[in-house]
Amino acid sequence: MTDVYIYDVVRTPRGKGRKDGSLHEVTSLRLSTTTLNALKKRNGLDGHAVEDVIWGNVTQVGEQGACLARSAVLASDLDESIPGLSINRFCASGLEAVNLATNQVRGGAGDGYIAGGVESMSRVPMGSDGGAVAVDPSFTFEQYFVPQGIGADIIATEYGFSRDDADQLAVESQIRAKAAWNDNRFASSIVPVEDINGLTILDYDEYIRPGTNMQSLGALKPSFKEQGEIMPGFDKVALMKYPHLERINHIHHAGNSSGIVDGSAAVLVGNKKFGEQYAIKPRARIRSTAKIGTDPTIMLTGPIPVTKKILLESGMEIGDIDLFEVNEAFASVVLRFEQAFRVSHDKVNVNGGSIAMGHPLGATGAMILGTLVDELERSDKETGLVTLCIGSGMGAATIIERV
Repeated sequence: MTDVYIYDVVRTPRGKGRKDGSLHEVTSLRLSTTTLNALKKRNGLDGHAVEDVIWGNVTQVGEQGACLARSAVLASDLDESIPGLSINRFCASGLEAVNLATNQVRGGAGDGYIAGGVESMSRVPMGSDGGAVAVDPSFTFEQYFVPQGIGADIIATEYGFSRDDADQLAVESQIRAKAAWNDNRFASSIVPVEDINGLTILDYDEYIRPGTNMQSLGALKPSFKEQGEIMPGFDKVALMKYPHLERINHIHHAGNSSGIVDGSAAVLVGNKKFGEQYAIKPRARIRSTAKIGTDPTIMLTGPIPVTKKILLESGMEIGDIDLFEVNEAFASVVLRFEQAFRVSHDKVNVNGGSIAMGHPLGATGAMILGTLVDELERSDKETGLVTLCIGSGMGAATIIERV
């Protein structure tokens, strides 16, 4: 099969996903064109430079609907001959866009692609598309549906993680993110978001709370306890699926769960011919991609089976991986990954994660892939793995090797 390389990765800063967030007035279309234009300019992409733009965004309704990928191409400086494809694999949409592009190149369907994603969570609220997964009782009853936060609490209960375990991971995420920013580790990938006059709106991840400690997190109430135990009583639904559990231990709250933010990320991938054509050097080779379906009630355990799958298909072992990016959707997701593979936390999310910096759903997969590429170069490491848990019970993963 044709080797596929990552040539460049850019991302916007993450803005707080609220009306007072710095990016609230910036549409997902403009966030998308910011990263697309940056890739074009940085790499001299003229004319029909890439075969397609594959773009992840989760809540595909309103201003994020109607094939946002194609709208973004037309609104950007890219040539109109380049098409666009919008995809949704929930939280892994940005990574899945890269994986799809990778496998298109491997199969001979074009030499280069732009892939990534966007989410404006302040403007298009999560769940506002009204999908059946959360609102159709004929579906949810059959699947023992519970909200993701309760799924995260089920993981904590099933695998023995305490509130302190989760809070300690969250504090470490904040410390690492702040240290990474202080050390300018994101500088080569960050593209500031500007207004129409070229003035900077945001050039840093504004969600980070560097003063976070165990005491401040200890004052927060569990976010999912009430909807689990009182109304509408999702714990009872979960316990029908997992009768061996006496009760659900609700340990997650806003401080040890991923932040709601706005942002976009874009990845330029292609074969050797593509790099030679535009005189750009590859930064990493995409060794393997994988996806899998998992239990839809606990929902967020996908990183474990998909990592087993991608390692098997790559002929590798967990010890062959130097660095891991495991999306911090909830603290228990990362804790369970480290427990399952006996991986040292020193190798996981070394620059912080979504608990500290936020999780712009459709963009996160591409963002953390870029973080991994940057960190492999900075720390002179060779191999990295990116994986995300996914709503409705799925997992996605990608293994890359530094060039």
